[in-house]
Amino acid sequence: MFELSDEKQKVLDTTGNLLVMGGPGSGKTTIALLKAKQIIESGALQQEQHVLFLSFARSTISRVEQHANIVLSKSISNNLEINTYHSFTWTILKSHGYLLCSKQLRLLPPHEASARLAEYDKAVDKEREINRLFEEEGLVHFDLFASMCAKLLSKSNSLSTIISETYPTIILDEFQDTNADEWAFITQLGKKSNLIVLADAEQRIYDFRGADPARIGQFIDTFHPTIFDFGNENNRSNGTDIVQFGNDLLTGKNKHQKYKNVQCVYYPIRKGIAQFILLKIAVIKACERLKCENKQGWSIAILLPSNSLMLAVSDCLERTQKLKNGTILPRIHHEVAIETAGPSIAAVLIARLIEHGSTKQCNLNQLLIDLCEHIRGRRGDKPPSKNDLALSASLVEYAISGKIRGQKRQAIIDECNEIVNRCNNLEFTGDVASDWINVRELLSDASSDCIKQVKLDATYLRLLHKGSILNSSLGEIWRRYDNYIGAAEAVKNALTQEHFATSTKTWTGVNVMTIHKAKGKEFDEVIIYEGSFPGQRFVYDEGKIDQARLNLRVAVTRAKSNTIIFTPQVNSCSLL
Repeated sequence: MFELSDEKQKVLDTTGNLLVMGGPGSGKTTIALLKAKQIIESGALQQEQHVLFLSFARSTISRVEQHANIVLSKSISNNLEINTYHSFTWTILKSHGYLLCSKQLRLLPPHEASARLAEYDKAVDKEREINRLFEEEGLVHFDLFASMCAKLLSKSNSLSTIISETYPTIILDEFQDTNADEWAFITQLGKKSNLIVLADAEQRIYDFRGADPARIGQFIDTFHPTIFDFGNENNRSNGTDIVQFGNDLLTGKNKHQKYKNVQCVYYPIRKGIAQFILLKIAVIKACERLKCENKQGWSIAILLPSNSLMLAVSDCLERTQKLKNGTILPRIHHEVAIETAGPSIAAVLIARLIEHGSTKQCNLNQLLIDLCEHIRGRRGDKPPSKNDLALSASLVEYAISGKIRGQKRQAIIDECNEIVNRCNNLEFTGDVASDWINVRELLSDASSDCIKQVKLDATYLRLLHKGSILNSSLGEIWRRYDNYIGAAEAVKNALTQEHFATSTKTWTGVNVMTIHKAKGKEFDEVIIYEGSFPGQRFVYDEGKIDQARLNLRVAVTRAKSNTIIFTPQVNSCSLL
């Protein structure tokens, strides 16, 4: 039940630019939606005008849409536009980007960008290449969206006026996470539109992408908003001490304190999958607990510090284990918020094999090019290793000269040749799922690590729930041509569209993800687990311990009722 406190009522009673501060679950989003409702119902909007709600993540958009369906009636909900920064700015660039670049603009999706930029270690070199791709090829990297839109609005008064007249009020969620380019864009928006900013300085966990602790102060100095602070009001986990733990964590006050709804578990270090047994038992108990409470649409999140640990935990949940005492730990159905780069590039590689194989035109050079894309780009924002770059360069050189050095590299060429020949001999039926699996299985016999990685990443596609999208795209091609010509491009387009999709996703059941992926979400119970090795810890750098506190606070406060934190018995987390 949402309680309209005096401070929240003042938000509804105040006009102009607003800054709404508050901790996790304090009601910032709900009051913003109530404010939007008030503006719409007051008749202040003219025909075709909207209140715009902008946030960073699609997951946040899903949660806001769910709240909006409760707060706003259907008759006025069409006057509220809920969108991500990326989707909103891309819409502007598609329509008006010709003012900045003579080339026809095309999106450079993240999975392709990671491969194109793999060889640039230094940020300044990467930025220079991103700008070159835009100016010379018309390719628009996601990192350019905000800066280019800011430039457009600053140069075109008519465009700025059109946007402000369409969106006279703009709500900005998670404002503390804006980087310099996004702030420049917001500054342009605020020249002619009223801004309602929602922020919590203690939830700033995106410093690595340019979030600045001075940002809130900059907004105050620039727009002179009326400021509201909901403090520690708590609507998400009301009646628990979860937020109290999160706040104590920032000062270290949590140490040696006992909390009713936050439990720390110190687990013994084990090898392999055995290290996750206590975690899995905790998940099973949490599931049983929520089922006994007859909660409809209950949810559990398992939050990890790294992607590798996330996949290892998922593997444990996916399997059945028999303990020494005879206890059986069953497979636990779960969702995984996996990083998309590797699976996306693998999907394009397989789609290309399907496309060329269906017309008996598979060729070695194209497979090598696609394999190099995967080697260079599968890690997403993380650069490939020097060995991977060297391997990629040698395969490209072979495609040009026909020469290769080293037995292992020759083995890759031989295995790729075998895959090409077998693909050209496959019988394709038009049953997309069957054809896809048959081609994917051609990679199974390979012994080369880079090919095995493609197969593994392709398997992870099921975790991205892309099956229906790919099936419909490729199925339409087969019905039209009786082959799969155009499959690779269709898969690229389908995966790209997913970056702008804002369809509502409800996080029910058991969900496994990194802490950063959990931002903006909420669950009935949260289980946080750190490993015992470097790269798996909450505190990965003692010089960044304050950032680690913020990260862990965000993770803990995703829960509505209970949080469990797992840390090793030996060298336990210094924050606990």
